[in-house]
This record gives sequence, structure tokens and C-alpha cells, in this order.
Amino acid sequence: MHSAFSIRRADMADVDAITALVHEAYTPYIARIGKAPAPMLDDYRQVLAEAEVYVAQDGARIAGVLVMSREGSEMLLVNVAVLAACKGQGVGKQLMLFCEEQSRLTGCSAIRLYTHERMTENIEIYRKLGYVETHRAQEKGFARVFMRKQLA
Repeated sequence: MHSAFSIRRADMADVDAITALVHEAYTPYIARIGKAPAPMLDDYRQVLAEAEVYVAQDGARIAGVLVMSREGSEMLLVNVAVLAACKGQGVGKQLMLFCEEQSRLTGCSAIRLYTHERMTENIEIYRKLGYVETHRAQEKGFARVFMRKQLA
């Protein structure tokens, strides 16, 4: 696993790179779910203003992005995405662990997330990282799987 990348808070100068990364990461799912996944519909200027956004920096390029938002005593992991060229290098896993670290530091008792039921690889990754499926529901026209991880 390369640890050549560092994680830092995103700023407005990163908006274009984040938008491009998210679009690239989620485009392969359009055919599978029949429309653009929810993260592709977000305006990342607004996301940066409203949520906690971090990027994994690999030299000059942004290799991954993490969006999280505190809801009461729990952290909602809104989005985690990795540049295709950086897949398989541990970027996503490192961002997930960073989310846990930040959540613990801010006193959260759990992390919640949701993903599309057809994004089966993601569901598997989250299970391996200790997330448990809580329920499934239709939300904003998407068939979602909701998962939660209790923090020690």
C-alpha cells in the first residue's frame, strides 16, 4: 500500500478537481443504476460550504475525496471516492479510517453511510470495515442500503 498521499481539508481551490474526480468515479455506475448516482448531482462549492470535505493528495493531484457531516452524536459519511488511476492503492481505505479517527475525535458514537443497492462492491468493502446494514429504503429515487458502524 502506497502511503505517498496525505490527507488535508479541502478548500474552494479544489472544487474543480473534486467535481471531476467524483464524476469519473461514479460514471461507471450510471449504466448499472439507470441514472447518475446522487454524488454526481452535487454542487461541490455548496458541499464544501456545508460539510467537512477532505482530500487525499498524491503529489500535485487529488487522489481521493471524503465528505462527512455530523448529525447529532453520529457522523454521516456522505461520500468517499477515489481517482480511477489511484484505485487499489489503499486511498479509499485510508480515507475511511481517517473518517473514523475524525469521528472519534469529535465525540461521535457511530458512523452512518448509505450506498446504492447495486453498488455491491462498496457494500462488501464497508462490511469488511465493520459496517452493519441497518435497513434498505427508496430515497430521492434511489434504492439505498443504509449501514452503520458503532465506534468503540
